[in-house]
Amino acid sequence: MKNILALMTVIVMTVPMALPGFADMTPQQAAEAWLALVDRRQYEESWKSASSYFHSAVTEANWVQAVKGAREPLGAMTSRRYKGATHAKTLPGTPDGDYEVLQFATSFKNKAQAVETVTR
Repeated sequence: MKNILALMTVIVMTVPMALPGFADMTPQQAAEAWLALVDRRQYEESWKSASSYFHSAVTEANWVQAVKGAREPLGAMTSRRYKGATHAKTLPGTPDGDYEVLQFATSFKNKAQAVETVTR
């Protein structure tokens, strides 16, 4: 479980291109659409729409258990503001590649200030 939570905080999610329409979105729109799945507690769908690398790192059952434990205590998302994106060639615990790291300032019912990071 600890490794899954680390995965959530380091690479959080690799924004999917598997869901219909994601490929036509900007990276910001795709990340927001993916986060909306998690906001709606569609955890299985969020896993299914993640990258093959994400699938190899965490099983669907483990993802669902971890994300429930991490997100549900925060309560409902009340606001989310896009902070920006950076590009990276390396990320901890991942193979070298071309990554885009998007960050959002997010507020939840039970946590006023949080930073969500989505990697694609």
